[in-house]
Amino acid sequence: MPNQLKQFAKPIDIVQQTQNQIAYLQKEGSLAIPDNYSVANALASAQLILQDTKDRNGKSVFETCTPPSIYQSLLNMVLQGLNPAMSQCYFIVYGNQLQMQRSYFGTVTALLRLPDIKKVQAQVVHKGDEFEIGSNEDFETVVTKFAPKIENQDDEIIDAFAVITLKDGSKAYTIMTKQEIDQSWSQSRSRQNNVQKKFAQEMAKRTVLNRAAKMFINTADDSQMIAGAINQTTQNEYDNEPKDVTPTTGKAKQLAQKFQATQEDTKKEGKDDANENAEEAEGQTDIYDFIKENQEESADQANEG
Repeated sequence: MPNQLKQFAKPIDIVQQTQNQIAYLQKEGSLAIPDNYSVANALASAQLILQDTKDRNGKSVFETCTPPSIYQSLLNMVLQGLNPAMSQCYFIVYGNQLQMQRSYFGTVTALLRLPDIKKVQAQVVHKGDEFEIGSNEDFETVVTKFAPKIENQDDEIIDAFAVITLKDGSKAYTIMTKQEIDQSWSQSRSRQNNVQKKFAQEMAKRTVLNRAAKMFINTADDSQMIAGAINQTTQNEYDNEPKDVTPTTGKAKQLAQKFQATQEDTKKEGKDDANENAEEAEGQTDIYDFIKENQEESADQANEG
């Protein structure tokens, strides 16, 4: 199977297929690309990063992962308006599946792409901070007081919360205790939690914001493709077992079927192996670099789990 994949999983082929499908979606009016987002630049950055991404055995993504999973990861990235060169997302290998995961910045960016959302933010509560919750007239939990103190900045995290502000002025709060955050981390595919330990504050924000995103999408109209991409990306991170991420409904299914048929045709043509020599993408932050360094170790833990 790896040899067969090498024949038709050339990086340029999959990237070009993704770009073609995005152009198709735009043409038929299913996808509106923000003015400040370049599909070509995001895909170029992803291609460079993927060429340097290995599985736990040191094999290239394009040797190990199924073309549909690579395509779906790239498609989800573009649908959410993310760019890996800006530390908004990263790629991890699970078995023969590639999955794209969002950073905290990526989740903020993706949610702001939704038409009804005006503002997104997440905060952590340290021991000693003033933090109170209550309920509104609809008996929904809200934050009534949050007064952080600089002297508590290095103390332990006890809670985290996210608030999504809609354009009509309403707000949706998601609150998690540190125990709930730890439980969420223990259920994630990256069970070793090295990243969470080193960047606890940012990762706690990311966790509570991911839960807020999932809850918001699940209770809102997710007829838009971007909403489905946000939800799928969040769910994929916490699955116990790797799964086929090929979409199964609607236009996404048609696109995946078309992509699969194209790949089968390319496979029969017996194209050459991809050139694995590529420059590393620039502009990665420290947290992104650390996550990238731990991809193989996280994949090991996931496969063993």
